[in-house]
Parts: sequence; C-alpha cells; structure tokens
Amino acid sequence: MRLVTVSGPPSSGKTAVLLNVIRELRKTGKTVGVVKFDCLSTEDDRVYASLGVTVRVGLSGNLCPDHYFVCNIDECVAWGVAQGFDYLLSESAGLCNRCAPHAKGVLAVCVIDNLMGLNTPKKIGPMLKFADVVVVTKGDIVSQAEREVFAFKVRQANPRAKIAQVNGITGQGAHGLATLFAGAPETSSLNGGSLRFTMPAALCSYCLGETKIGADYQTGNIKRIKV
Repeated sequence: MRLVTVSGPPSSGKTAVLLNVIRELRKTGKTVGVVKFDCLSTEDDRVYASLGVTVRVGLSGNLCPDHYFVCNIDECVAWGVAQGFDYLLSESAGLCNRCAPHAKGVLAVCVIDNLMGLNTPKKIGPMLKFADVVVVTKGDIVSQAEREVFAFKVRQANPRAKIAQVNGITGQGAHGLATLFAGAPETSSLNGGSLRFTMPAALCSYCLGETKIGADYQTGNIKRIKV
C-alpha cells in the first residue's frame, strides 16, 4: 500500500485536490482509502463518501492535531493494509504553520494557495519545507506573473520539492499529481519510523487546563517575547 500524507493551512483546497486525484487514480483501477484528521468537526468525510470512497475520521478535540496524527497514524496504516487499499491518503486538519505531519519514507504533500500572500511560503514551517510535493491551488484567480512569483517563493522555501499547480474545481493538473502519487514508496507499517522534523513543543500550565493570565500561573515550557 502507498501512503501519502497531505497537509496545509485551512481552506487551501486539500480536499478538493484529493477528490480530483482520487478520480484519476481510479481510472487506472486503483483502490483508495482516506483518513481525515481534523480538530472539532468535519464534513469532508461526507464528500469523500459521496464518491464511494471508504473514509475514517479522527477528531483531535482539545489536543494538538499534529500530536493526535502521530499517535494514530500507524493504526490507520494497519487499517488501510487490512482493507487492501492500493493507496491510503491521510488528510490533515488545517494546521498551524509550525506543524510537521510528515514521516520519513512516506510521500509528503503540502497544499497552499496563491491567495495567501507572496511571503507565505517562508512563513510556513516543516509541513512545506520538508514536503516532497507542494501543490499550489487557486491559480485561476491570479495573473500568470503572480503565479510565477509565488512559485519562485515556494522554491526558495523548499528547493527540493516538486511544484504542482492544481485547480481544485476543474481538476486541471490532477493527472500529473496522481502520477507523482503513483511513485510513492510502499508502506506496510510506520512502527519504529521517524518524523521528518520535530513537532511543536508545548507542555505548560495552559496545556493542562489553566485559564488565568499572568506569570504566577505559568509553568513548564514558557517562551518570552522581548519588549
């Protein structure tokens, strides 16, 4: 089974892109399963199910969705293998820019869009800088010059990644992206594997339920701003 991890900021078009890729993969007779990670709720599972895709949902609740992903992804891989899928696509929640939901030996994809601003690629951390493929969406809304400048900014942030321009509405570019998915390494288990980068560090009084503001109530992993 080929596992693909797909991450990106909220509303960047992750689900729309994957729906089009799934259609392309099915044309070659491949079976695809999806694990959708989110925070509080999601409707994306219904969208996948409308295509007849087998999908499982994991909601992190009050936990960091990145940590929740890592604690559950190996079990999801085991489920995908048991189902006999050719591909298992793991779609993350809309993550903060510091998140790092990519594992070594697994095809890593980051989805961002042209409307985020030219400096956005350098503001996004490991989920873009350590991705194998950066998918750029909403290119139909901006000019050719803006698309080229944005792609240049992506290359500056991650010179190694392949850049794929995909229209989530029309599906343009999805065939090429599906071809990249076909080159993903096979994965039977992530047990004992490693992340490509450390996850955000946080173990403080607020993590444990504190709500009061002030230094007297702050313990653990605290970082101060210089003013």
